Formats: sequence, structure tokens, C-alpha cells
Amino acid sequence: MMMQRVILGSRIASKRSISQFATLRSNSLINSRFYSTSKQQSSSSSSTPPPPPPQNQHRGKIALILGALAIGSTLFSISYQKSGPVELIEPAKQKAFKNGDVSVIFVLGGPGAGKGTQCARLVNDYGFIHLSAGDLLRAEQKRPGSQYGELIAQNIRDGVIVPQEVTIALLKNAMKENFDKGNTRFLIDGFPRKMDQAITFEDEIATSSFTLFFECPEEVMLKRLLERGKTSGRADDNIESIKKRFRTFIETSYPVVEYFDKQGKVVKLSCDRTVDDVYSEVKKAIKDKINIETK
Repeated sequence: MMMQRVILGSRIASKRSISQFATLRSNSLINSRFYSTSKQQSSSSSSTPPPPPPQNQHRGKIALILGALAIGSTLFSISYQKSGPVELIEPAKQKAFKNGDVSVIFVLGGPGAGKGTQCARLVNDYGFIHLSAGDLLRAEQKRPGSQYGELIAQNIRDGVIVPQEVTIALLKNAMKENFDKGNTRFLIDGFPRKMDQAITFEDEIATSSFTLFFECPEEVMLKRLLERGKTSGRADDNIESIKKRFRTFIETSYPVVEYFDKQGKVVKLSCDRTVDDVYSEVKKAIKDKINIETK
């Protein structure tokens, strides 16, 4: 009986040893395989480049920059509001003649309306200096070496308006020359013929006293010009140029009359009457507007 128990215990111990050995062997194999796999992964990872830094770092830098800009703009806004806006004001251009230094009367009307005839009487009776824009341009055209000569000649032939820079420069020089001699009363005949001329003259040269506007039917003006063309020698006293001048006056010069009329600075005179009748109205306008008497 005792011998049987010993043999049974020996068998049980033997089975336990075999089981423990099998377990140890299994664990050893598993560990060996895990080590091999880990080594391969380690070797593989060491041969590839490191991953790029996370994008969160870049986003953080951008956020810092934007924050700094926001703070700077806020501080600038606060400083600007405290100091107030700075107005950029261009200095006013100084006129060639101060108000009160000279008396300027613009004389407008269609070609052949009789402006020159009435101006000649005003020169004789009131001592005005008569400056005809057309005469100044023709004189400049004939002046030897003039840089504007050909341009002026072409515009006159075509019945179109010469660029204002040329006309205003000639008028300014003529006025200064006469002003230096003690003359302060000016009739500017045939000017301004466009709105830009009117505005530029009053901004840069002098403020006009008023405008004499001679109204005349087109058929009367055409008859007068064709008659004058027989002896005047002017290149624009022909039927084609005269019709172009009529159109130019209506399209560009009449708006100037309306512009000054709204300011109460226009005296309109009908010129389909005798020269003496028209001149009586002119003298009345001179007295009413600038209150001067004849010499």
C-alpha cells in the first residue's frame, strides 16, 4: 500500500514537471518572437527620416504674429483718436491779380455779332484795354520761333478751340504788361469760350466783374462775316469755317454764358439793331455793374 502511494506521487510530480517545462518552453518561444519583431521594427524605424513636426507649432506661430498685429493696430487707433485726424489741405493758388486790382469784363457772342465794334468804343470812352483772344492767338501764330504757331493755325482753320493753356498764358502776359503801365480796366473779347477756360481764368488770373453777351441771329452774323472776309484776309472768314465756328459757339461757349448768368454776372444785348442803339445799352450796363463813368 505504501509502495503504491509513492509510485502515484512520483507520477503526479513527473506530470507537473512536464507541464511546467512545456509552459516555460512556450513562454520562451513567445518572448523570442516578440523580441525579434521589436528588433525588426526598431531597425526599420531607424532607417526612415523622422516625421515632420506637428502643424500645431506653425499654427501657434501664426497666431502669435496675428495677435501682435492686432495689438499694434489697436494702440495706433487709440493714439489716432486722441490726437484727432490731420487734414491734408492744399495751399490755395494765388491769383495773378488780387480782387480790386483790376476790372475784367468778358465779351462774348457768336462770330460776327459786333463784339469788336463795341469794344473799340469802350476803349475810346472808358480807357479800357481791349484784349482779343483771337488777335493774341493770331499774333502768336505769326511770331517767329513760336512753339504754338502751327497748332494755333490748324485750330483756327478747323474752327476749333485752341488749348486753354496757350490762350490763358497769352492773356496773362498781356494783362501784366499793361498793368505794369498803370492800366487796370480790361475787356477780354472772345473769351472764355469753354467752361474750363472760365474756371481756370478766375482761379489763377482774376475774378471777372461781369460778362457782356451779344446775341445776334445766325443769318445776320453770316452776312457780316462774309462781307468782312472780302477785306480782312483772315483764314477763318469763309463759309465752311464760319459754320464750324457757329456750331462750336453753341456747343461750348453758350454753357459759359449760362454759368455766369446763374451768378447774376451777365448782361444780354440784342445786336440786330444799330450800333448806336447797342452801345447805349452797353454804357448802361457798365454804369450799373461797375459804376464807372466815361473819361
